[in-house]
Amino acid sequence: MPRLFVAVWPPPSVVDELAGLPRPSAPGVSWTKPHRLHITLRFLGECDIGEALSALGAQSFGETSVTLGPAPERLGRGVLMLPATGVDQLAASVIDCTRYIGDPPPDHPFVGHLTIARFRKRRPSVDWPRLGETFEVSEISLVESAPWGEYLNVASFRLD
Repeated sequence: MPRLFVAVWPPPSVVDELAGLPRPSAPGVSWTKPHRLHITLRFLGECDIGEALSALGAQSFGETSVTLGPAPERLGRGVLMLPATGVDQLAASVIDCTRYIGDPPPDHPFVGHLTIARFRKRRPSVDWPRLGETFEVSEISLVESAPWGEYLNVASFRLD
């Protein structure tokens, strides 16, 4: 079975802006490639695509806007991320309609974010301007995390 997650893809203009910011090379740091930048609303894990499509297709989701920033923050032990505000209700709706599909939903509060780097020991030092990129979200995507490391869009769902 495929590994799936539900995500918001930022628009190309936001991806281009983020890709143009400094990404200093450092041992143990892996910067997220621009075409992989996304906000995960729910990680489903290994599950049936048909069940996920059915659950997401039966739900109505409201449009929202997302603001990224203002600055990179550490998340957990090895993630550098940009906070993503504005997606909490959308994530809650996705979690609710997919509750019984794939892995159980996490037992901790949702943290809207866009992962910009992963690191092993030392958080990368970035000298980025303060951000405040806001964009409208008009669709969410069911995405497969392929074994070779790429993300494949399985389906997109328009928001009302």
